Amino acid sequence: MFVKTKMTTNPFTVDADQTIPEAHELMAQHNVKRLPVMHKGKLVGVVSKTDIDRYTPSKATSLSMGEITYLLTNTKIKQIMSKDLVTISPDALLEEAATLMRDNKVSFLPVVDKKGRLVGIITESDIFDSFIELLGFREYGTRLTIEATDEPGIMSNLTSIIGQYGANITRIAVYRGESGKSAIVVGLNSLNTEIIEKAIEEHGFNIIHKLQNKKEQ
Repeated sequence: MFVKTKMTTNPFTVDADQTIPEAHELMAQHNVKRLPVMHKGKLVGVVSKTDIDRYTPSKATSLSMGEITYLLTNTKIKQIMSKDLVTISPDALLEEAATLMRDNKVSFLPVVDKKGRLVGIITESDIFDSFIELLGFREYGTRLTIEATDEPGIMSNLTSIIGQYGANITRIAVYRGESGKSAIVVGLNSLNTEIIEKAIEEHGFNIIHKLQNKKEQ
């Protein structure tokens, strides 16, 4: 899957010349913890709730409420934002987005097109949702996790067995282990899979987990 299929388009943004209270209000209003920072139509940074909290005086400060208000309302976002931008293309794979987030320890990425325009954002929640969707965890039907020896032809043999019973395979994923065995996750669009399960095990496969959903979650 590509970033453009899962990103949020037209994301909420804040201008570099807006103040801390204005950014805080935007975050609260739209229930977000981070905002792309724009200046004259260009992406120039990112500001998070953590950035704002870090700059806001603690309750133990000797400053008066008036002084705190003055400080915050006179501090512009460009003074506290992160300028070290990590961005991604809408045509990039979701795996690339996940890798960038992990390597750079960030929870979202601004999505920028070839002309440098902000076209969306992709968050770690979007990645998690895609992972859940990819494995069919919430889909109607049966999901079998099958242990198999990691060798050529295994996948072909397994799908051939299932195909003999006319079952519709909706998902397949493979987790390769270090002991020469793999866990193959197979999604089937049916709840009546007992005969298929028996045939799979008769051919030397080991079903180690079974999940059934009677309706879409």
